[in-house]
Amino acid sequence: MHWCALAFLISGVLPRSLNAQDNLPGTVGDCCEGDVIIVLDASSSVAAYEFANMVHFLSDLMRPFLLGRGRVRVGLLQVGTEPRVEFGLDTHTSQAALERAIRRTQQLQGDTNTASALRLAQTMLGVRPGAGGGGGGGGPPKVLLWLTDGVEPGPIHEPMEELRQAGVTVMALSTGSGNYQVLRRVVSPPVEDHLHFVDVDDISIITEDLRDAIIEVIRADRLQVRDVTKTTAVLQWRPVLTASTGTYELHYRSTAGGQRPVRRTLRGDSSQLQLTNLRPGTEYTASLTPETNQQPLKTLSVSFTTLSDVPIVQFRNPTTVSISDSGSDRVRVSWGPVEPSRVRRYQVEYAVLPGGQVQTVVLRNHENTTLLTQLQPNSQYLVTVSAQLLDGQETAMSVKACTQEVLLPLEDLRLKPAGQDSVKVEWRGRADRVEGYWVSWDKTTSSSSGYHSSSSSSSSSSSSSSSSSSSQYLPPSSVSTFLTNLAPNSRVCVSPVYKTARGEGLCCTHRH
Repeated sequence: MHWCALAFLISGVLPRSLNAQDNLPGTVGDCCEGDVIIVLDASSSVAAYEFANMVHFLSDLMRPFLLGRGRVRVGLLQVGTEPRVEFGLDTHTSQAALERAIRRTQQLQGDTNTASALRLAQTMLGVRPGAGGGGGGGGPPKVLLWLTDGVEPGPIHEPMEELRQAGVTVMALSTGSGNYQVLRRVVSPPVEDHLHFVDVDDISIITEDLRDAIIEVIRADRLQVRDVTKTTAVLQWRPVLTASTGTYELHYRSTAGGQRPVRRTLRGDSSQLQLTNLRPGTEYTASLTPETNQQPLKTLSVSFTTLSDVPIVQFRNPTTVSISDSGSDRVRVSWGPVEPSRVRRYQVEYAVLPGGQVQTVVLRNHENTTLLTQLQPNSQYLVTVSAQLLDGQETAMSVKACTQEVLLPLEDLRLKPAGQDSVKVEWRGRADRVEGYWVSWDKTTSSSSGYHSSSSSSSSSSSSSSSSSSSQYLPPSSVSTFLTNLAPNSRVCVSPVYKTARGEGLCCTHRH
C-alpha cells in the first residue's frame, strides 16, 4: 500500500470553513462556461449513509454556477451493474432544479461497473472512442468528476485515456483508502489538484478546493468577436469585475499601421463594446485588462479582420495557426478563420524535426482545433494546417511546436509524527534527474518554524509572518526533512523540481 493511502493521512486539501460557499465573490457564478459530467458510484459496495453524504456534497459543490448553454451544463450518471443517466447536460438550467434533482437521486445498487459508466459519459460529452487527437473537437472545456468508494473499479484505464486524449479533464474523489496508484494514473495532471482522498464524514472540507479546480478548467476568460462588418465589430467577454471592484482598460489597433491605437476605460460591470470607425478589410488586435486592487487578473487578447469592401480575389485560409496545451507527448493545434462554406476539409500534417515521419489528421470543415498525441518528449515538430477548398485549391500555413520534458512524479511520501506539532517527512524521487525538491507546509501563526535535511547538516529557521504558509527548496540528494510548529491538520506537499518545470508532487495531511 502507498504510504499516503492511509485514511488519516490523505486528504488532498486543508480543512476550510464549512460555509465557504457563502463567502464566494459575487461574480463567481458567471465565471465559467463548460460541461461537467458527474460519475457517481452507486453500487452495493457504497453504504446508504455514504451515498447520502456524496449526494449532499454534490449539491453544495455545484451551487454557485449559472447554468445553461453558454454557461455551465451539468449531467449526472450512476455506476451500477448497468449505468443510469439521472439527467443530461441540457436538463437543468436553474440552480433550484439542479439541486432538487441531485438530492432526490436514489441509489442504483448492483456491481461496480465503472467502465460501462465511462463509455456512457463519453457519449454524453461527445467523445468519439478511438478518434485520437481529433476526438475532442472544439467547444467549451469538459470535466468528468468521478466519485468512488475506492473499491476495485474494473478496466477503466482505456476509457479514461480516451477521455483525456479528447481534452476532457478527469478528476476523482475517493472516500476509501485503496487503489491510490490506479486513481493516480487515470486523473488529469496536476494530480494534487485533481485527486482527493477523504473520509466520507469529512467530505465537506474539500468542497472549496474541488470547486476551485473545476473553475480553473472551465473559467471563461476569453475575449470574443461578434457581428463583424466593414467598419464595426462587437467585443464580448465574461465579466470578472463589478462596478465597485475595478475597471477594464481596452486597447485596440490596426496591425497594418497608419492608425493611432485606441484606448478606452470601461466600467467594471461592462461585458461588451462595439468598436466603430474601423477600416474595411483590415486586421485588428484588441486587448482587455481588468484593473482591480484585488488579486491580479490576466489580460485577454483577440485578433479579427473587418469585412472587405472589394471583391475577394484570393481566399487565404487558414491565416493564423496557434499552439497551446503543450505537454511531454502532446500539443493542441488551433487555426482560423473557419469558413465551412468555402472549405471541404482541413488536414493537419506534423513531423518531428529534423526528418521525422509525417503523420496526418483529417478534420471536418467546421472544426478549428485538434490535439496531437503520442509525440516525442522534449522535441520540436513542424506542423502544417491545410485547407482543401471546394474549388479544388489548397492553402496552408506551417508553425513549429515544442513538446515538454518528461517530468516524473514523486514516487512516494510518508509522514512520521515526531511530536504534537512536529513531523519527519520522507519521500522517494529520481535524484539522477531532479534539480531539487520543493517542500511546502502550513505553520502555526506567531511561532517559528524550521527544517533540517537528512542529506545536509545545514539548517535554518525563520520567524513567522502574517501568512500561515511556508515552503523550502532542498537539494536533489535530499530524501527527508524535519518540520516543526505545524498548524492543525497541516497539508504537507513535496514536489520534484526539474530543469524546465516542477513535476507532480504528493501531499499528505498531518493531523494532530
